[in-house]
Amino acid sequence: MDCQIQYVPYAATGYFSSLVIDYLHEKETLQPFYAYSPRQPDFTQIIQQRNQFPFYRALLVDELSKQYAVIDPHDRVKANIQSLNNPHTFTVCTAHQPNLFTGFLYVIYKIVHAIKLSETLNKQYPAYHFVPVYFMGSEDNDLDELGNVFIAGRHLRWDTRQQGAVGRMHADDALKNLIEQISQLLPATVHTRELMELFRKAYLEHANIQLATLYLLNALFGAYGLVIFIPDRRAFKEAMIPVFEEELLHQRTHAVVQQTIQQLSIHYPVQAHPREINLFYLNDQIRERIVKNGSQWKVLHTDLSWDEAGLKNWIKQYPEQISPNVMLRGLMQEKLLPNIAFIGGGGELAYWLELKDLFKYFGVHYPLLVLRSSWLWIPEKTYRTMQRLDIGCAEVFQHPDALIRRYVMQEAGSEISLQTHRTQIEQIYQQMLHRAETIDPTLAASVHAARVRTLHMIENLELKMLRAQKRKMQIQTTQIQRIHQQLFPQNQLQERIENLSDYYASYGKTFIETLHHHLDPLLHAFTVAVYA
Repeated sequence: MDCQIQYVPYAATGYFSSLVIDYLHEKETLQPFYAYSPRQPDFTQIIQQRNQFPFYRALLVDELSKQYAVIDPHDRVKANIQSLNNPHTFTVCTAHQPNLFTGFLYVIYKIVHAIKLSETLNKQYPAYHFVPVYFMGSEDNDLDELGNVFIAGRHLRWDTRQQGAVGRMHADDALKNLIEQISQLLPATVHTRELMELFRKAYLEHANIQLATLYLLNALFGAYGLVIFIPDRRAFKEAMIPVFEEELLHQRTHAVVQQTIQQLSIHYPVQAHPREINLFYLNDQIRERIVKNGSQWKVLHTDLSWDEAGLKNWIKQYPEQISPNVMLRGLMQEKLLPNIAFIGGGGELAYWLELKDLFKYFGVHYPLLVLRSSWLWIPEKTYRTMQRLDIGCAEVFQHPDALIRRYVMQEAGSEISLQTHRTQIEQIYQQMLHRAETIDPTLAASVHAARVRTLHMIENLELKMLRAQKRKMQIQTTQIQRIHQQLFPQNQLQERIENLSDYYASYGKTFIETLHHHLDPLLHAFTVAVYA
């Protein structure tokens, strides 16, 4: 897959919040909310800091080996799992829910970013070993998000009647039909056949969605050594019992994070708010919030409840039935893994910046936060059209109306611009104002009103001339609109709408290899790839 790479500053795209931009530039207002410099991270210092906190190496190796027993992992994955026993091994982690068929493109970017950062650190720090990890949020029950996918220009939905954690759901007739529908939508290529066989084996030959995702991601990224971590295991939840007890009995997360939010919200919008209890009750059918009502703890929309003694007993006997929400999921990840860096999108970094004091409260290491890589893929034919229209890789992020106006003004600006006349009229009115004030100062208001009306008339005339010129350039304006529709589906970034399948059908694993080859894990810029 031939590819030319260009970079655009994140701020120039208009798609990133001021909080993310300020974080990348280490603005003073944000410095109290993170631990390590995003611009010049000192990984030796981070490793030293990580070593001051507890590890669960033996637990990780044992449980991950059991988890992978249901598939045939790549040798590099096996080696990376065993290496976690070594005190000089650390992880680079990203996280996401098990979206069907890998979900949005940005999930792929997250994973490849974790892989590339691990590889980069392995070269720069040969005394240590770094393992890329994908932490699967398989306990999420948001089927509206996880069960929808955009492939071949169509939104597809898994219409299942199952409820509860999506990771525990299994393939039903609706999912089988969805797989066949995708097969019909994608072009009939050797890569499509390969991909569909992979989808069928993943979802139709494994017990549930989280194991299907394990198989699918191992097939795509196992050769790079990616370790997939499914936290929905009793042994991992047992390690979290002290956190679960503190949260259920004393609700400290709400108090600690709310205090951070009060400080952060002085300058920035808040991404996520903690609940009084940030844990769910989980079984194969439901994932429901736990709330406290007086001296009782209750699971919403059920008859389950405990007093304090019963709650403590339940926590110790059935920790696998406890599921953290977004406020505690990252803490579980960092408590269990020997992790030094977390890779996330802008929204994820926004809520992680709320959590530093919470990690301190629970005695958990707070990692380096890395903004995941973002990409815009431009077909070479489209790029040639952009060049004819004088649209660069930075300009293409603008709204199509702005691009059209820019093009028309650039091509015919001298014909339709009335700026010279506007300047002349301003001078005339200044002279009129001077004369009117000499005769009667109260006439100044009339002169000002006449000036405003005249300038407004000129502005309207200029807009009419611009619209007329646009009609003359209908072919070019239509091309600009089509470019935007192609590169920004539904006026969104590609990565938030499109799926890997469309690219895989044309290029196979070469698409992932190209992404892996060109992704710079320490670069703070939007990557634009022009491909043939």
